[in-house]
Amino acid sequence: MTAQALPSFFSMYQQLIALPSISATVPKWDTSNKKVIDLLAEWLELLGFECEINELESQQGKYNLLARRGAGSGGLLLSGHTDTVPYDASRWHFDPFTLTEKDNRWYGLGSIDMKGFFAFVMQALSELDISQQSKPIMVLATADEETTMNGAREVSRFSNLKPDYCVIGEPTDMRPVYAHKGHMSEVIRITGRSGHSSDPALGINAIELMHEVISSLMKLKEEFKHKYSNSSFTVPQPTMNFGHIHGGDNANRICGCCELHLDVRPLPGLSVDELYAHLHKATESIQTRYPGSIELISLHHPIPAFEQTHNSALVQLAEKVSQSQARAVNYCTEAPFLQELGCETLVMGPGSIKQAHQPDEYLLTETIEPTQEKLKKLLKSYCFSN
Repeated sequence: MTAQALPSFFSMYQQLIALPSISATVPKWDTSNKKVIDLLAEWLELLGFECEINELESQQGKYNLLARRGAGSGGLLLSGHTDTVPYDASRWHFDPFTLTEKDNRWYGLGSIDMKGFFAFVMQALSELDISQQSKPIMVLATADEETTMNGAREVSRFSNLKPDYCVIGEPTDMRPVYAHKGHMSEVIRITGRSGHSSDPALGINAIELMHEVISSLMKLKEEFKHKYSNSSFTVPQPTMNFGHIHGGDNANRICGCCELHLDVRPLPGLSVDELYAHLHKATESIQTRYPGSIELISLHHPIPAFEQTHNSALVQLAEKVSQSQARAVNYCTEAPFLQELGCETLVMGPGSIKQAHQPDEYLLTETIEPTQEKLKKLLKSYCFSN
């Protein structure tokens, strides 16, 4: 079959939006992405791609897809995730799973974050002459980016996946992103010893010990500002947010346990191992005085920061194609895991990040044609002879 057998661009968008593929830590919301993967494989095979589908080893019912077209080594990898965040129906004015066109916008869950990217890829590929393809083209569709990023963590399971270049189609208004922060969510749990409040010597107050930890972490936040500041980011230092704290159960009882949940977003150059070393140092005094009283628990596996050298060939080409300067952003993507494949990597895709994770998520229709042209220019530059 030929590329002409593909559905229309609108129909592809419509079909992708119609298939729920929610990633959530709450089981009642979480769904498999298999139907989206199968649909993408069907379209890519119509375009002459060979498809390989892997179920994640870390999560049953979640799948990655790698499609390849063209012989030889290197080439360009176009990558995106197939999952979406959950939604609050009471805040949506449209059915999240029905692509709705209104006021020059296409509304739907995943319209820009980021199932819609795959419709752009299909359309761009269908408009290029396959006989002129000179380097391999690969399309990667991953699972669970919105929660664990386990899909991206398992891409090395695909054999001989060694592209020269990788573009991740997260919503950036088609402006290239060459760097972003990482993300860690950690729990510090202090276990003391409860007792009657009338005599402090009867127990070990976990809230008081947590006060010492927080004081150390506040000093660490100040150190971050000076030691790791990077003016390329709108928030130039690593951030640390104390998002949740809970301890004790009654005013007249010595608190026996206290938990602090914190969010840390490191800059490139601050490794995950170094961050853990800082956190352990902030708690070592208490650990020395009360062995075994402190636990450090990850709410999810840490996501490293990402940076592609600004003068790399891919960044320079993306700046030329997009006619905009590459930038650094504070959110994170799958980029650090795909960069481990040994390829130049950047993030650039349709739609605005301001729409991501929002009710009534939408794509501006006026951006469709310019986005398609930019994608075709990228593909032509690396994978086509003319």
